[in-house]
Amino acid sequence: MPPRLPTDRTKTDLGYEPDGRWRDVWVEVKPRTHSFRNVRASLLGMAYLLANEPGKRGLLVLANSRITEKRLKNELHLVERTLRPDVAQRLALVIEKDHGYVGIPDDLGEDFRAWLDALVRQETRDGKLRQSHYAVLQVLLHQWLLGKGPMTTDWIMKTIGCSYPTVASALRRLDHVLIRHSDRRVELRRFPSEDWARLVAMSDEARSTARFADRSGQKRSPEALLRRLMRLERADLAVGGVIGARHYHPDLDLAGTPRLDLSLHCPAKRVDWSFVERLDPALEKTERRDEPAALAVHLVRRKVPLFQPGEGGMQWADPVECLLDLHEAHLEAQAKELLHFFSGKRA
Repeated sequence: MPPRLPTDRTKTDLGYEPDGRWRDVWVEVKPRTHSFRNVRASLLGMAYLLANEPGKRGLLVLANSRITEKRLKNELHLVERTLRPDVAQRLALVIEKDHGYVGIPDDLGEDFRAWLDALVRQETRDGKLRQSHYAVLQVLLHQWLLGKGPMTTDWIMKTIGCSYPTVASALRRLDHVLIRHSDRRVELRRFPSEDWARLVAMSDEARSTARFADRSGQKRSPEALLRRLMRLERADLAVGGVIGARHYHPDLDLAGTPRLDLSLHCPAKRVDWSFVERLDPALEKTERRDEPAALAVHLVRRKVPLFQPGEGGMQWADPVECLLDLHEAHLEAQAKELLHFFSGKRA
């Protein structure tokens, strides 16, 4: 059987869709995946597929990921203890590292590696297109939630910092929920529920988040961190999460504030984390999703951050970021309540 080209996707009866197949090896590529939630979902999907196809093997390839090799090995050990042995031994985790791969089974030769290179390049390009699509969707949602009205393609381009073909392609994909005015301005016809659900599901890839835990045993409250933040007078930081949501909807039904969520405007790749130590020297970055975070920082990569000005130099993250923050913190009911609040204001 000839190897399937990277463009030949197969939608299985299970609803799981690998990215390609080389002879008896199914392959899924996860570009820019920094969350174990996405890794586990893909491992589970691949395991279902292998359980139905005893003669096949599966590779999950992580490209350009911040997840360390040590953490991935621990994750794979958990998978091996959980899955049926005949499935686990046919499943491998591969990391793209230093223009090579770590974890590829020894019997897969150079022809496979060349094929895998092509697949990774393709999926990385597709990932960038998805990123642009979600960036355009977020801007459209921002205007819709705040009742800003229609906007030009040029305004969207300048806000995101991308080209006309990129925006035009994203708008075509969203045409089913768009109003196109005679002067070529566009706006959402309604809240795009299905597109929003996909954005929430892919939010770990659509935006980057860093979490910081306090291991000193004397954790500062989110309000105390917020007071220190105001003294920094940083124009590139805005408050989101629960506190930001309460700015837009003061009656939000939630007792207490579990953590401080900040949006950091960072259109360049390099991130300066020095402000975290000034907020609290006891804060340390954590990759563990099960460790309570005192601070979560979400990177806003578009050219214009769309922060809302507040009093005393305070800035508020835009409502779309606040909604995504609530979902990311598993505050689904509060996210739904905030969305209904904005929908009610439009009505």
